[in-house]
Amino acid sequence: MIEFFLAQSEDTDLLGQWLAATRPPQAVMQLRGDLGAGKSTLARALLRALGVQGAIRSPTYTLVERYPLADGQEAWHLDLYRIGQAEELDFLGLDEGTASLWLVEWPERGAGALPPSDLIVALEIEGQGRRVRLTAASDAGREWLARLPQGGDLQTISVG
Repeated sequence: MIEFFLAQSEDTDLLGQWLAATRPPQAVMQLRGDLGAGKSTLARALLRALGVQGAIRSPTYTLVERYPLADGQEAWHLDLYRIGQAEELDFLGLDEGTASLWLVEWPERGAGALPPSDLIVALEIEGQGRRVRLTAASDAGREWLARLPQGGDLQTISVG
């Protein structure tokens, strides 16, 4: 596990850049946290760092947003807050294509219907900032974490 304190929004952007720069070719990331903890903000920063142009919408009402990436792959950003049971995912057409990156908010609501996770990102509000804990859930996730800075002050880290 790696833990960071995100004191300001720029720190969230920097973490998104790091996650984008070090991600494996295929990855499933769970984004966990209460409403307002910064899940969509981190997903947006990561997608922007992967070259997504234009508006990056929260999938709160659409449940899934699909984004072409600069490398020709596709990322799917899911927000499962509004689903009642995992079987509802069958109607989203998630098996019709293959995304190289899944960003899943409220993953517990899709339990059993989602691909296995590689990285679990837990965000919580702490004072004026956010505490984030990154936990590997697979070999790919462990390799991903190994390529990230090992805690400390994000502001002292430069993304290459």
